[in-house]
Amino acid sequence: MGEQVAAGDGHGGVPGALETLGREECLRLISAGGVGRVAFNDQGGPVILPVNYVLHEETVIFRTAVGGPFDAGLRTGVEGVEFKIAFEVDQLDATTSQGWSVLVRGGVHHLSTPDELAAAQATGVQPWAGGERTLYVRISANEITGRRIGSGR
Repeated sequence: MGEQVAAGDGHGGVPGALETLGREECLRLISAGGVGRVAFNDQGGPVILPVNYVLHEETVIFRTAVGGPFDAGLRTGVEGVEFKIAFEVDQLDATTSQGWSVLVRGGVHHLSTPDELAAAQATGVQPWAGGERTLYVRISANEITGRRIGSGR
């Protein structure tokens, strides 16, 4: 999760129950889009980078720069073989020791065909980072899991 907060860490809270979330609840929580983190291994080891994303038909779509860390670092060079990566979104409230975290794991695809690009552009995903962000990337979810701590929904 983003900021690590232990339940009952001096904010007046009692340690909360850790609830496992089902796939539909996870999708509901991340459906608004926003900022998430992509985790993958590059030549130097594990990397975690933030991205602005949208959820579209149970896939995560984001835009990035050609030549950036998501470009060459996430291409296998072998047709039909994909990198498996993780994508995480969370919402935490340190004052109440409540929050949730959703993890999406699956293959990453660089969108390049006219049909793929048109569908990705139609999602309206907008990066916060400046500069050219013309590379659209999709994460196809093989696994979606989540957890909630505390009583807030």
